[in-house]
Amino acid sequence: MKRWGDLSQETADHLGAGSVLDHAEMAVVVTDRFSNLLYWNPFAERLFGHTVATSARDISVLSLGIMEKDHPLAIELAKHVLKGGVWEGTFDVRRGDGTIVYVRAQAVPLRHDSGSVTGIVILAREALRSNEREKDRFGLLERIGERLAGSLYVEETLKRVAEMLVPQFADHCFIELTEGDRLVRRVSQHVQGWAPPLGTWKPVGAEIRYPSGHYADTALRRQETILVEDFSNSSFPAPTESSARLCGEIGMTSAIVAPLLVRGETLGLMYLGLSNLTDRRSPHYDAFDRDFVGAIATRVALAIDNALLFEEERHTAESFQKHLLPRALPQLDGLQIAVRYYPAAPLASHGQGIQTQVGGDWYDVIPLSAGRVGIVIGDVEGRGAKAAAVMGQLRAALRAFAQDDKSPADILARLDEWTRIIATPEQDDNGADISIPPIVTCQYLVYDAWSRQLSFANAGHAPPLLLVDGQCVELDIEEVGQPLGVRAKGLHADLVYKEETRTLPPGAALLLYTDGLVDRRPGRDGRPPSEEETLGVLCEALTKMSGAEAERIADVATVAVPGEIDDDMAILVVRSSDVDLDVEERTFPAQPIMVGEARRMASEAFAGWNVPEERAELACLLVSEVVTNVVLHAATSSVPRRELVVEGPPLPFEESWDVPGLDDEVVGDKEFTLRLRRGEESVWVEVFDQDLRLPRIRSAGENDEGGRGLYLVDQLARRWGSRPTREGKAVWFEIPTRSR
Repeated sequence: MKRWGDLSQETADHLGAGSVLDHAEMAVVVTDRFSNLLYWNPFAERLFGHTVATSARDISVLSLGIMEKDHPLAIELAKHVLKGGVWEGTFDVRRGDGTIVYVRAQAVPLRHDSGSVTGIVILAREALRSNEREKDRFGLLERIGERLAGSLYVEETLKRVAEMLVPQFADHCFIELTEGDRLVRRVSQHVQGWAPPLGTWKPVGAEIRYPSGHYADTALRRQETILVEDFSNSSFPAPTESSARLCGEIGMTSAIVAPLLVRGETLGLMYLGLSNLTDRRSPHYDAFDRDFVGAIATRVALAIDNALLFEEERHTAESFQKHLLPRALPQLDGLQIAVRYYPAAPLASHGQGIQTQVGGDWYDVIPLSAGRVGIVIGDVEGRGAKAAAVMGQLRAALRAFAQDDKSPADILARLDEWTRIIATPEQDDNGADISIPPIVTCQYLVYDAWSRQLSFANAGHAPPLLLVDGQCVELDIEEVGQPLGVRAKGLHADLVYKEETRTLPPGAALLLYTDGLVDRRPGRDGRPPSEEETLGVLCEALTKMSGAEAERIADVATVAVPGEIDDDMAILVVRSSDVDLDVEERTFPAQPIMVGEARRMASEAFAGWNVPEERAELACLLVSEVVTNVVLHAATSSVPRRELVVEGPPLPFEESWDVPGLDDEVVGDKEFTLRLRRGEESVWVEVFDQDLRLPRIRSAGENDEGGRGLYLVDQLARRWGSRPTREGKAVWFEIPTRSR
């Protein structure tokens, strides 16, 4: 008889180091100091579901399937162990077949004989399959809470729950939510490689009706978690005959159904089941499992409720902003336009809870006089519905200000004043006004497609990107004013915002954007990329698209910078035409005889442009009326007589003494300029003169000979108006070249 501890040769061979590692039901993974795999035993391949060639080199431990969200945890493990410590924790691992398992790991240093740490030894096993069930359950419960805390979308929340429970804790998982008085299946998750045949279990999106007496119906009515420990010892009515037949075919053994309760309301239920599709240590749930699932259901219900509230808030803010932004862009001559707006993804882990990323970014395209166009890009500080509301007020105000055809600097000055007016009124303890206006960056540009002249003023906004001749550079801006709402007291806005003018080359494109385009959330290294880095990446991508259409440029700009956007993003792309647009211009003396000459010039131009005869005659009639109005006012305008002031004693009069301006009125040579422009669907007429007085329609008496010219223009033109110029004013009108 052998003594205790005596081993046969076969047993002794089996206990060799290599044999033990090959047969141990524990994953053993060894890495070097750089986390490259050096050794892994057969059980590690089965646990992680990956086979790595033994001849491979420089393969990271992350290649075993550790999910991306746990990569920072793996980095922390390596840092801690390489310092000589011991680390223990859990990972979510995606196997090669796509299933997700919950793995508990312990890592210890691998030391050289000299005592230095040369690598890491990782011992791992699948959680919930060991005898330390209570510890594993609470570990999984903690992990589920962490995962759900960062979930702000209902579908994402439900998917995360199902992936963590199947096949880790269940073979089948159904989650059903109430919609009114209906119960609708939202999740149907099963062990990998199996799916219920059609016509058996109800699919996602189907209405679910559990018969009276069914354990799920009992869970809903009693609002408590129900355990079916062993189906072989229980009998319940089935929803359908086909579903009951399928349960028998796959050998359903046990189930737990937990209602999803929050704030006294039932959101739905969660169903977990075990079957013979998998080989488990225990094919049945028990009371401990029931309590565990009840705790999970509480966290799931709270996460779903938060997600529903967030989606409602986000939908409200997005709808609000969607209706504040222009729904359709005008068709403009000599200009292609493309716009994009994207709200950022919700803040999942920034300590800000449920917060929509819809903000105050906006854009606008405003038709102005004679085919000119106002272009706006702006960003209100802050996020949510309040920022969107401020944006809506500013956009409406700027549109109204733009109709005056003032310079871009004047428009921004007025908008700055308006920004202060809409500030939320607040007072200190002494009743003094301490209202803080919103901070807004904005850029307003006016583009004339016929002259290619671009006038603009900037209020603290990022310069547009200019794409021309295969290059992408920032538009040169000499004066960048302060953002709206932050101007110092006593400093007038006219001194802050300056107008600049550039001429766009034919075919050049401008990309206007808000900072959401170049702001990105931190990457895997935990460091957000700098604005210079992202701007360089953006310009590199746009350089290749400098000759593309505006829509294509907008598409490329949207995806050019990698990473998740950290703020909402607005993009506006404008491209000038490659060809010159038709224009005729001539200056005349402000004399009555020139009215006929101006009409003749217009008639010849319209004929050369093939404007329909009826439209051309109407335009010529209105040219006569506007030019006549200009000539009449030029003739009747008074010019002050110059006065000679002589100090001292009277001087003797001499006939030869000629003092300019003493005897004659100084009447400057009056003249007007007629400018005609042809567009795709309209012609524009502009008449310029040196009179600063803007015209207005007045009522003419029954016997009055005049006073009806502007009334005719108002009635017969599609649009008309006047605007001040540096030399005087311009009166303009638009006539469509097609029938109304």
